[in-house]
Amino acid sequence: MEEWYHYVLLVGVGFVVGFINTIAGGASLISLPVLIFLGLPPAVANGTNRVAIAFQTAIGVAGFKSKGVSTFPFNVYLGLAALVGSILGASIAVDIKGETFNRILAIIMVVVVLIIVFKPKINLENMQERLTGKHLWLGMLAFFFIGIYGGFINAGIGFVILLFLHYFHRMSLVRANATKVAVVCIYTLAALAVFILNDKVIWKVGLVLALGNGIGAWFSSRVSVRKGDGFIKTFLVIMVILMAIKLWFFT
Repeated sequence: MEEWYHYVLLVGVGFVVGFINTIAGGASLISLPVLIFLGLPPAVANGTNRVAIAFQTAIGVAGFKSKGVSTFPFNVYLGLAALVGSILGASIAVDIKGETFNRILAIIMVVVVLIIVFKPKINLENMQERLTGKHLWLGMLAFFFIGIYGGFINAGIGFVILLFLHYFHRMSLVRANATKVAVVCIYTLAALAVFILNDKVIWKVGLVLALGNGIGAWFSSRVSVRKGDGFIKTFLVIMVILMAIKLWFFT
């Protein structure tokens, strides 16, 4: 990370990652290899990437809110449950390698895209969102485990969050997207703290990447609201397929 153009590259990569992560997910599979290519050890790349994710999701929340889309306090309940799990996941990630897990994730992503394509369509206009009572408690339990993976590596978790919120809580994809970025923002702060305490963050690199992520997230949050569920679903399917191919054949 000695050349000036490395930082220009990071801003550009950050924009693409922020845009993709906010509207779908999986783009940490772009930023992490780039950070490693630029000379960061895998664990440090993982920790440094969290700086950008935290900034990106915070901007994404602001972008959705500026368009009148917010799911508070539901998003906070899920976020706090995921936060507890993320501390555990990040603690594991500090010392573990994830090559085998990448292939497992590729299989999961194929399953996800099959669900997206073949799941019977839900007519959300005639159904109420399920955000309270047992659905809230079951959601919090699910997000505890989601948080474990999010703290561990985070890549691809956006797909799972969107599907869970859409099919279990019956949220529109736009509202699910707004919830997703808020939840990821909350648990990423806890994961980032674990990486910081273990000296796995290079701040200069993380903040430069965060600049690009934040700009991409702002544009993405506003585009997703304007384009609606159909656009998000198409984008989601494409990204799941691309990320699964990358994980399986290019790990």
